[in-house]
Amino acid sequence: QVQLVESGGGLVQAGGSLRLSCVTSGLTFSGSGMGWFRQAPGKEREFVAAISRSGPSTLYADSVKDRFTISRDNAKNTVYLQMNSLKPEDTAVYYCAARQGAGAPTLPFLYGYWGQGTRVTVSS
Repeated sequence: QVQLVESGGGLVQAGGSLRLSCVTSGLTFSGSGMGWFRQAPGKEREFVAAISRSGPSTLYADSVKDRFTISRDNAKNTVYLQMNSLKPEDTAVYYCAARQGAGAPTLPFLYGYWGQGTRVTVSS
């Protein structure tokens, strides 16, 4: 059974930082592309960042580029999202997603496994 468990969300003031973690089990993590998505109230789920299975290739949404960093530790079956300079518009539930195979796509339907999400609230 594949499981993705996010943690690290919380309440932070604008300009602050948070580090999200997503621990996976039941899949070949080193063979999986990983992504972070978010969904704000009343909005559709949107792409945030993705990282290829070997790690050298990363991709970011324009809205988070230069503020967020995605990374992975294949030894720990974990993907991270370091979020700096947070803004109120970053407030959302953040989801980790896994895709077996090559690539780090931006489209949610290309990911086969999802976590339950962790809530991030940025106050102004």
